[in-house]
Amino acid sequence: MSGSSRAGSGLRVFLTGASSGLGEAFARHYAQRGASLGLVARRGDALAGLTASLPGEHLALPADVGDAAALAAAAEAYIARFGVPDIVIANAGVSVGTLTEYPEDLSAFDRVLRTNVSGMVASFQPFVAAMRERGAGRLVGIASVAGIRGLPGAGAYSASKAAAIAYLESLRVELHGTGVRVVTLAPGYIETPMTAINPYPMPFILPAAEAARRMAKIIDAGRGYAVVPWQMGVVARLLRVLPNPVFDAVFARAGRKPRGLPL
Repeated sequence: MSGSSRAGSGLRVFLTGASSGLGEAFARHYAQRGASLGLVARRGDALAGLTASLPGEHLALPADVGDAAALAAAAEAYIARFGVPDIVIANAGVSVGTLTEYPEDLSAFDRVLRTNVSGMVASFQPFVAAMRERGAGRLVGIASVAGIRGLPGAGAYSASKAAAIAYLESLRVELHGTGVRVVTLAPGYIETPMTAINPYPMPFILPAAEAARRMAKIIDAGRGYAVVPWQMGVVARLLRVLPNPVFDAVFARAGRKPRGLPL
């Protein structure tokens, strides 16, 4: 079995956005599998607490994915301790309601795009050459069903996830035939602090631990693209083909995430 898909002791995983939500669930899942984790998040205290609670040997790496230099330093520290990772999961992401008409939302657009898109690129960049040379590895990007069509009141988030999907596809093609697999995961709703404030129904919502378990199976298989749960995959396919007049009429009435949330 290749290093990128080892199921037990010896697996090396570098994970961003690790301190809560889906990232924390990924950390607990892989720690139970005997992996050596590099855990990246902005909140150092929460990250240290999580790292201490996990079985095995891991490295807490406080950093903001919006800071490419800090991520490069975190990657260097992880490689020095454990070697080139088998799996890199670019999970860090932020979400907030945005409306283009308000000048105060420009900074929110910038922050969301910098974290969700540029932060993903910066999470992968330090590892690509080494993975290519080794001929094995998984680069996993957490996108979203919200990137399939633009949702009202979520221009920044939908745009960032659409960009992430396109970026990951480009990267997948670039690395075709190298042994390095690029996996795009587009989750629907997951029970996390990010969704807890959503003031609207969230169909097919999954607990974070269950979402991480399902996604880990997809990562092991090296699938290029998957929506989780599968029911949201059906919704995504329908959204793609829905005519604009119908989509506009239906989603103009959709619930919206609050603006002005801390990022």
